[in-house]
Amino acid sequence: MSTEIRVPTLGESVTEATVATWFKKPGDAVAVDEMLCELETDKVTVEVPATAAGVMGEIVAAEGDTVGVDALLATIVEGSRAGGAPAKAAPATAPAGDKSINVMVPTLGESVTEATVSTWFKKVGDTVAQDEMLCELETDKVSVEVPSPAAGVLSEITAPEGSTVDASAKLAVIGGASAPAGTAPVAAAPVVSTGGKDVEDAPSAKKAMAEAGISRDAVTGSGRDGRIMKDDVAKALASVPAASAAPVAAPRAPVSADDASREERVKMTRLRQTIAKRLKESQNTAAMLTTYNEVDMTEVMALRKEYKDLFEKKHGTKLGFMSFFTKACCHALREVPEVNAEIDGTDVVYKNFVHMGIAAGTPSGLVVPVIRDADAMSFSDIEKAIAEKGKRARDGKLSMAEMQGGTFTISNGGVYGSLMSSPILNPPQSGILGMHKIQDRPMAINGQVVIRPMMYLALSYDHRIVDGKGAVTFLVRVKEALEDPRRLLMDL
Repeated sequence: MSTEIRVPTLGESVTEATVATWFKKPGDAVAVDEMLCELETDKVTVEVPATAAGVMGEIVAAEGDTVGVDALLATIVEGSRAGGAPAKAAPATAPAGDKSINVMVPTLGESVTEATVSTWFKKVGDTVAQDEMLCELETDKVSVEVPSPAAGVLSEITAPEGSTVDASAKLAVIGGASAPAGTAPVAAAPVVSTGGKDVEDAPSAKKAMAEAGISRDAVTGSGRDGRIMKDDVAKALASVPAASAAPVAAPRAPVSADDASREERVKMTRLRQTIAKRLKESQNTAAMLTTYNEVDMTEVMALRKEYKDLFEKKHGTKLGFMSFFTKACCHALREVPEVNAEIDGTDVVYKNFVHMGIAAGTPSGLVVPVIRDADAMSFSDIEKAIAEKGKRARDGKLSMAEMQGGTFTISNGGVYGSLMSSPILNPPQSGILGMHKIQDRPMAINGQVVIRPMMYLALSYDHRIVDGKGAVTFLVRVKEALEDPRRLLMDL
């Protein structure tokens, strides 16, 4: 008996969605209420659970397809036998002890199509237990651990360390496996694309265009009535003339044989390649300019010293400086909204909310987790969010969703001892605040020279939409809020 999985009610006035991610493949065993896929609408993300236990049958709506309410997504073959699945499964007549199971690349996330095998924790011939970690994959943003789908012996590694694999590639083979019936990987059944009601571009296509920095006019839609799909964006990027591409790096200068023998060549990680690419794209795209100011940290430091113990006792988290800076930036962004805006083609998109990116250094490189609706959060909520995101960043556990959608960024180079720097914009954002080291300096106050804890502030901004007056006003408002924190309470 087959059970149909259909699109659930999406909410008032929402008539269609895009299939963002499938968590299961044809032939996978599923339990009741286990998540099968994720749908993306213009407003929300909806998870679709299994309505019955059994084996995943045919996937009708592939990732990237647009579907309407109550459209057929997939089928589940009820029962425990894998043979009922419409996909072509490997013969199941072999004794259980001789069964081999392929280890496949897991779901990597929306818009992530490939990964690099960074580390194998097991070698051929090793005995593995079910769910024991076999290897680690590295994508542009996050690291993904791959568990063993069954107990057995690692008989073959098909993707060695350093190799690049796509989202459907085979990584290894487990021999002598004793997995539950129906869990062996199967050949994917042909997917049938179902059309939806064409109203506007697919949400995944909008996101891809924003990330790539291209306008809608540069993309030809293949959907009904010219609707733009995610594949259309990829084709548009691939068809950009070579002349408009970024200049090829100049060849490396000759190195003497004596020096070459003492050099070490290490391949850049995918994360480092992505960081380099995006930072260079930011410089090439934005009309970037930096303005500077300095702030007297006396009042903030005194306030923190007075209340940090009570704050930690009540809220269970430490009171740092980042919550003050986040609050001050949110306060200033309300007065200078263009710093919180972005360019979309020939339009300026103003954000009536603040999703604050907090740049964090990790052993793998720089990442920017996003604290959503930071303007509506309290000091304690901000500190808890920063602590939690920072820990996940250091552990390499951040998801793609946690690093997308930021509207403004704060970078704190002061933790490394930087006295002054010019931060680079995080596209498509139009502003980034650079914090620096707090250093005692002599200052002239009321005709007297006194020693004060001072910090240089740097605001890099996109001069295409932010004028000098707006940038300076923003930085002055941040300075005023930090030198007199009472202004934040009085909303001045």
